[in-house]
Amino acid sequence: MLVDIFGILLFVVLFIAFSLIAYYGSRFRKGDLNKLYEWGLAGRKLGPYLSWFLLGADVFTAYTFVAVPSLAFASGSVAFYAVPYVAIVFAIAILTMPRLWKIAKKRNYVTASDFVKDRFNSRALSILVAITGVVAVLPYIALQIAGMQAVLVIMLYGMANASTITEIALVLSFIVLAATTFTSGLRGVTLGSVFKDVLIFLTVIVVIVAGVMYFGGFSQAFTAISTAKGAAAAAYSTLPVATVPSFFTLFLGSALALYLYPHIINGSLSSNGVKTLRRSLSLLPIYSIGLGLLALFGILIYAVPGALAIVKATGNGLLTVPALIVTILPGWLAGICLLGIFVGGMVPAALMAIAGANLLSRNVVREFKPEITPTGEARLAKWLSVALKFIALGFVFVVPLTFAIQLQLLGGIIILQILPIVFLGLFTNKLDWKPLVLGWMAGLISGIWLVFVANNFAVLKTSSIITPLGLIYIGVISLAINLIVAVVGSYVVRHAGAFREGNISETELTGT
Repeated sequence: MLVDIFGILLFVVLFIAFSLIAYYGSRFRKGDLNKLYEWGLAGRKLGPYLSWFLLGADVFTAYTFVAVPSLAFASGSVAFYAVPYVAIVFAIAILTMPRLWKIAKKRNYVTASDFVKDRFNSRALSILVAITGVVAVLPYIALQIAGMQAVLVIMLYGMANASTITEIALVLSFIVLAATTFTSGLRGVTLGSVFKDVLIFLTVIVVIVAGVMYFGGFSQAFTAISTAKGAAAAAYSTLPVATVPSFFTLFLGSALALYLYPHIINGSLSSNGVKTLRRSLSLLPIYSIGLGLLALFGILIYAVPGALAIVKATGNGLLTVPALIVTILPGWLAGICLLGIFVGGMVPAALMAIAGANLLSRNVVREFKPEITPTGEARLAKWLSVALKFIALGFVFVVPLTFAIQLQLLGGIIILQILPIVFLGLFTNKLDWKPLVLGWMAGLISGIWLVFVANNFAVLKTSSIITPLGLIYIGVISLAINLIVAVVGSYVVRHAGAFREGNISETELTGT
């Protein structure tokens, strides 16, 4: 094994500590967890720093920790689209989330779909937004499991029956996660995010320092890349001209999509005030520094022959960071850092499951069963959160990991289609629900169709397509189609006298 027994023991002990902290969440800033806003939004009691940790948990996920460096390892500088994406996404959040928080607090909303229902006076549109959010978030949960798997694969590397042990460990971890989430709700997830982020930042710092001190750092890495890649090495130090349109549309589309995901909105609505939310969002760009360093791990591995050999032997680029950790750090420190990545999958998976459960319970089931009590609604959400976790876990066991990754390529395209409904709905009352539904359909159909065209109706490997302007992220194209249909359609409906007013006035939304 690549991690010694002391490192494994530390991993287990700290995992138990993480679980106890998450379980303690039920007693943290106590509230009636039989109410959905208390269980699913922590009673809107989170201060700026807890909000910062919670929202940051969705920047440094386990999958981010393995996927971004893996892309840099395989493709070079194009992977750094994640840096400007994180840098600008918080400006989008500052514009949208405080507005949503104010109306959500005033009207006791728990989800974005609650807002959509009143804003456009449409149950159908609210249900569509809820279902879209759940569909987009499920493969996201599965990909957190992929990051957790990468940790276990490295820890058990060379051990007999490693695959079976990995599956058992994942199941046990998710039983613990389901129990703590069921019991503590978002409070437990928030405390877990603090624990997780401390370990994640520790990991980023010690790997960079150790890599520079003992393996020659990035100078040695770029020399090794030049030797290994030949002419292709230029893509690691500069952005190839052909990839510029893809680079810019990827970070733009990704930035527009992030704060549409239900778990991100859920985390934002848990803040205890607008000022708190703005302060936590203003601090989030700190994570872009960490993400930039994280992307550099995909370069640094070329300076560490032992780690490079592991990745090449397994043929799994997702092992880039775990391989670096076990190669350049002592066993005890490797165990701590690997746990950081492992719980870095558990925390966002729990938040995603809570957000998806809130949508299903409140905005789907409740619409068809309006007599459900607040206690029944919360109880249903708790059980749905358990179900969503294990559906994602079962998905990973049943289908190849590459299929989960392929679905995630579609996930961003899918969630972007609710942007005109949610984001534009925060700023204008001139859109009608019927054209918005048509725009949603047009964007969804065109996006999925273009993905299949870009991949020649074979295995999905890319979410960008060649256009006269170059390689473009399909999410941006499908969103443009959606916007055209929604805006033009609303203009036609308004001038035809068929426009339906919503239940939220412009004055109420802005608070003026």
